[in-house]
Order: sequence, then C-alpha cells, then structure tokens
Amino acid sequence: MLNFDVDRYLDIQSGAVNLAEGLDRTIGDLLDGGKKTLIFAGAGGAGMLMQPAAQLLMRRSRFPVFWDRPAEMMAIRPVYFDENAVVIIPSLSGTTMESIELVEASREVGAVTIALTGHEDSPIAGSVDHNFTNFAEDDTSSESFYLQSLLVALSVLRREPDRVDYDSVVSELKKLPELLVDAKAAFEDRAEEWAEAFRDEDYHIISAAGPLWAEAWYYGTCILEEMQWIRTRPIHAADFFHGTLELLEPEVSLILLKGSGPSRELENRVEEFAGTISNKVRVLDTDDVDMPGISDPVREMVSPAIASALLERVSAHLEVKRDHPLTTRRYYRKVAY
Repeated sequence: MLNFDVDRYLDIQSGAVNLAEGLDRTIGDLLDGGKKTLIFAGAGGAGMLMQPAAQLLMRRSRFPVFWDRPAEMMAIRPVYFDENAVVIIPSLSGTTMESIELVEASREVGAVTIALTGHEDSPIAGSVDHNFTNFAEDDTSSESFYLQSLLVALSVLRREPDRVDYDSVVSELKKLPELLVDAKAAFEDRAEEWAEAFRDEDYHIISAAGPLWAEAWYYGTCILEEMQWIRTRPIHAADFFHGTLELLEPEVSLILLKGSGPSRELENRVEEFAGTISNKVRVLDTDDVDMPGISDPVREMVSPAIASALLERVSAHLEVKRDHPLTTRRYYRKVAY
C-alpha cells in the first residue's frame, strides 16, 4: 500500500482499543460518584469524530448526553455545563486553544474533565482531571478517536439494563485493527481510481446519514478542504432534499457513504435520486467490506472507522497525484486568527 506502515497503524488502533479498561473504570467511578451529564466537546475535526458516540448514547441511553463545541460553550455557557458534568475533550495535539480554555472553564464550574490526546506531554493532557493518551498522527487519528469515544459510550451503556453486552463488544473491537488493515489493502486499487478521478475535481458534494454522517462531514471539511484546498459541500442525507439537490448536474461529483442500520434508507434515497442526474456518483458502502468476526450491531457502531480507514487510502493517493502534501497549510496554525 502506498505510503502506509502496517505495524504503526496496528499499534495505534490497538492502543485505542486497549484504553477500554481504564476508560470504563474512570467513567464508572464518576457515574457512581453522582455525575449526571456527559458532554462531548472537541474543537474542529476531533469534535466531529465524537459525534457518532454521542449520537449512540442520545438514541440508546436515558443518561443526559450532549455534543457541543468548546468555542461556543465559552460564548454561551449552556445550563448543562456545571458541577454535575463530565466533559470529554479530544485533542490530537493537546494544544488546541479552544479546548485549553474549556479545561479552565470546567475547573471553574466544578465539572470533571477527561482528555483523549495524541501526546502525553501536552498542555491539555497535563491539565485535565483524567487523561488518556494514545499516540496518533493525522493519517491514523480518525479511527483512534472513533474507537476511544465509542468505548466511552459503551461504558455508559453497560450501566443500563439490557443496553449492551460490553465485554462481547470490546472483544470484537480487539479484532478490528487487523481487519481494517485487510480492508485498506482490498480497497487500494479502487482508492487509486478514486484519487485519479478526484485529482482535477474542484468541488464535491459529500453525504451520509446516521453514524457515517460525521465521517462525511470530517472528510469533506478536514481532508478535502483543509488538506487539499478542494471545495466541498458536506450535507446530511436527511437534508439533501431540502436544498442541495438543486446543485446536482451531470458533471457534479457526489461522494456518498453508506453504512449499516436504519439510517441506510436515507443514504439509499440519495443514491437513487443522484444516479438519475450525475454521472459522477461514487459510493463507499461499508457493508461491502469483509469484517469476519464482527457482528451486525458492532459493524454499525464501527462503520465510521471503516469508512475512515478506506478514505485514508484515497487521500494517500490524492496527495501524490495532485502534488499537494496533506501537511501543507496556508493559514491553519500559520497566521493569527
């Protein structure tokens, strides 16, 4: 596979799964200690990657769960941000300005902070109440954050009657890193084909629903826009027919992510309609990916990680074909803003 280190990838994703025991113990202690709300609050891409776990809890748990943005929390100070809250703060670098401010504000209101970081010797890692570090870099962080936030959600769900068989799910997650490597290898040729098709495209609509919406949003915004300077229009499949459908033309590119579970019917609707207009509809269907040993319920939970693993292969080829390294920036962390 192009520019891909298998051992490094396995170490990072296995490291994420191996945080299960520590995260579960910490979440359990806090809930047993009387904490009453959970807030997932990350800046930028890291925050987007928390959304599937937050959504899972919002739809399957009666425990109050919120997904928010640190910058807006600082501006608005929502009523649920108080001494009863546990705040989950993801930051790959551990230096994100808005997240540092959120740590300080959490201390002021008496909320407990848990950081998910990629670097242990970072300001955020050193200032929160509980830090969990799993080293990662941009090309491996998405799956890592998806898995870590899922573990947080599973820890909450296991404490509700008949909500989830925690030990069984975690045992399946331990198989996932190697399965994702196999999935990447199987997708490599198709990834290069997509990159060749994308190299001269300057605009993409990108859509999904359910757990996969976060990955569509993330890939459009943080990869194609930030890392490749390609304009995109991420749109949730449920909202596609409330405006964005008017942008479809025969030569307009649509990237559609499809997953498992009930939300798939929303993605199917977009595919069926778009295929009658655009000749550039490309579908990444996580149900097509071979995942031996992964049950259907768990496949739905990890579908964002599956899609992320495959799209990384597209990115690896795209940066080469466009002669535009994924690390190149004009403004992000380059100028004052």
